[in-house]
Amino acid sequence: MDESELPRQWYNIQADMINKPLPLLNPATKEPLTAEDLAHIFAAECAKQELDQEHAWIDIPEEVLERYKYYRSTPLVRAYALEKALGTPAHIYFKNESVNPLGSHKINSALPQCYYCKQEGTTNVTTETGAGQWGAALSYAAKAFGLECAVYQVKISMQQKPYRSSIMRTFGATVEGSPSMSTRAGKDIITRDPLHPGSLGTAISEAVELATTTPNCKYTLGSVMSHVSLHQTVIGLEAEKQMEKAGEYPDTIIACFGGGSNFGGLAFPFMRHTIKEGKKIDFIAAEPSSCPKLTHGKFEYDFGDEAGYTPLLPMYTLGHEFKPANIHAGGLRYHGAGTIVSQLLKDGYMRAVDIPQTESFAAGLLFAQTESIIPAPESCHAIAATIREAKKCIETGEEKVILFNLSGHGLIDMTAYDSYLNGDLTDPEFKG
Repeated sequence: MDESELPRQWYNIQADMINKPLPLLNPATKEPLTAEDLAHIFAAECAKQELDQEHAWIDIPEEVLERYKYYRSTPLVRAYALEKALGTPAHIYFKNESVNPLGSHKINSALPQCYYCKQEGTTNVTTETGAGQWGAALSYAAKAFGLECAVYQVKISMQQKPYRSSIMRTFGATVEGSPSMSTRAGKDIITRDPLHPGSLGTAISEAVELATTTPNCKYTLGSVMSHVSLHQTVIGLEAEKQMEKAGEYPDTIIACFGGGSNFGGLAFPFMRHTIKEGKKIDFIAAEPSSCPKLTHGKFEYDFGDEAGYTPLLPMYTLGHEFKPANIHAGGLRYHGAGTIVSQLLKDGYMRAVDIPQTESFAAGLLFAQTESIIPAPESCHAIAATIREAKKCIETGEEKVILFNLSGHGLIDMTAYDSYLNGDLTDPEFKG
């Protein structure tokens, strides 16, 4: 770890965007929401950061920096063995966010969110989680700042990855499978569909309901919202310094895509040079083909949850009632994209590809066998997209520099790898 690479400010891309994200709307009045409105749900400072379209650089609190120093900076690694296995002239680099004690990039936002909650006197936080990486990170961060934590985990993911809920409980959190019978939203969903496997949309509904009906409780989340992507820019800011030390600069930047946090975290610091200086970089978001909101969704206002508790968000969406297939990449099973990424995609600054489940696991297996790291199923999508781009370089002979984000390891996802190795995994069709 090199503390000199750790930034002391987060980068807020909204300040530099030519076309700013459209405002969040109150679903009842259709009027734009203020930071004061959002502070009923989120920590006040997070609400302020969410709507900040003026300040490009936001100071990281000292207490958060001290916690970051436990595991940051994270390594930038050149994947020589993967390059050799593919026979590509491309130079492949990855930012390894799997090395922190929680195993994924999610801790980068969990720490500041819990810090801000603690600062304003909040005693309880609640959230949703899919695969459980965010739930695990928040459970740790809550304990670090002396907060009580309640997590709603997508029911099918809870069954597929039981040890992630064990991690959350180890850090003192309470964990419920969603949809549950503990909230009005959960009861309504189960009444309509008793066998509902759950989705991030259902879990968000339950977490927001708990936050708004429990005294001194705030809602936190691990993706989609702009303040989450802001906190994650420590990834890209570090990567910029590290690429400079390596004497190279990325032609292509890739990350998997669920709601946008790890994609934005890696891409936004580099994208500021595209926006401000015209620097040409190919930004690619890799999403599952069974939940392709960027490649098949519509850009429109939609709810962020199934019950309709959240503000209306301007985003690419498959519809808040979309029921995603039970793929193993639980963190990517979300119906919508963050407002910043949606606007950037609309304006042509980036593109998206959708990856079938079996292709993603084949890529993950090759990466594990060459680079000795078993990647999370979510990260496998970024690896698959990277392999696609590296193979194009074989055809063209170009020595492109490709940078992708290894957002987490897959050591608690081995049942998914077993299913792939046993030939049991399928590629669910997208039903729009």
